[in-house]
Amino acid sequence: MENMLEILVLIFFLKFDDGFETEYGSKGRVPTRGDIYSYGIMLLEMLTRKKPTDEMFVGELSLRKWVKALIPYKIMEVIDGNLLRTEQGNDAITAQGDVLAIMELELECGKELPKERIGIKDVIIKLSKIKSQML
Repeated sequence: MENMLEILVLIFFLKFDDGFETEYGSKGRVPTRGDIYSYGIMLLEMLTRKKPTDEMFVGELSLRKWVKALIPYKIMEVIDGNLLRTEQGNDAITAQGDVLAIMELELECGKELPKERIGIKDVIIKLSKIKSQML
């Protein structure tokens, strides 16, 4: 589980360093919160092993709405089961809290309106706290 978080942190920094932005403001300025949204959706894809274009997401149901509706009470139905296994093949029940914290961070990153999304500094702080809890 620790390696997964390190990968997520590395991807986060690589994404922000390359200057790629996905949302453009109406005045021609590129808001940094577009990358926050993309990072959040990428986290969801990695943790659920589902894509936003999965055929189960039709009409108003989206990947984000599906996750939001099921966590924290049905987290085992949302998370890719392979992520909650130890090297010995046992379920890593103690890791559920860490995964839940990552999922909640995603929900903060993936809010529909850019101004409602968590800022980059807060993402880093939360990831650091999650990592320290895992150690």
